[in-house]
Parts: sequence; C-alpha cells; structure tokens
Amino acid sequence: MVYLSRMPKSKLRKKVEQQRAHNQEVDVKTPHEPLESPRWLAPTMVAAFLIGLFWIVVFYVTQTAYPVPGIGAWNMIIGFGFIGVGFSLATRWR
Repeated sequence: MVYLSRMPKSKLRKKVEQQRAHNQEVDVKTPHEPLESPRWLAPTMVAAFLIGLFWIVVFYVTQTAYPVPGIGAWNMIIGFGFIGVGFSLATRWR
C-alpha cells in the first residue's frame, strides 16, 4: 500500500514567506505620501515655465534692453532660473 503525503516545504520558502509577512507589517506602519499632487503645483509649474520663456523672448526681441535694463545678460540667468524652478516642480508632479 502506498500512502500519498504532502511534501514538506523547503526552509528557503519558509524564510521568504516570513520575510514577506514581516515586510507587509512594516509597510502598514509607515506613513505613505499622498498619491496626488497638491492643487497649486501644476499651475505654478506652468506659470514658472511661461514666465521664464517670456522673460527670455523679451530679452531677445528688445535686443538685450529689457525686461530689466542695465543688468545685461543676467536677464538670461533670471529667465532660465524660472524655467529651472518649473522643472524642479515638475519632478514632484504626479
């Protein structure tokens, strides 16, 4: 007579299951970030991009006289600064 019995689980499988259970317990205890962006983020990001673009276009169209007279090429840095702020906000957008 042949008896069919269950095969014992391997020790490795038991360790993996215990580790998964432990990780799930840890995940439940840690606070999660909100899944959505704040409402102000997208409009602020787009505004920063547009202000930077507008600043640089005005600088070129007025042949480096405006938007702030007297600072010369620093106007480019200001324009790219606005664009950089827009990109940094874009990294937080979900």
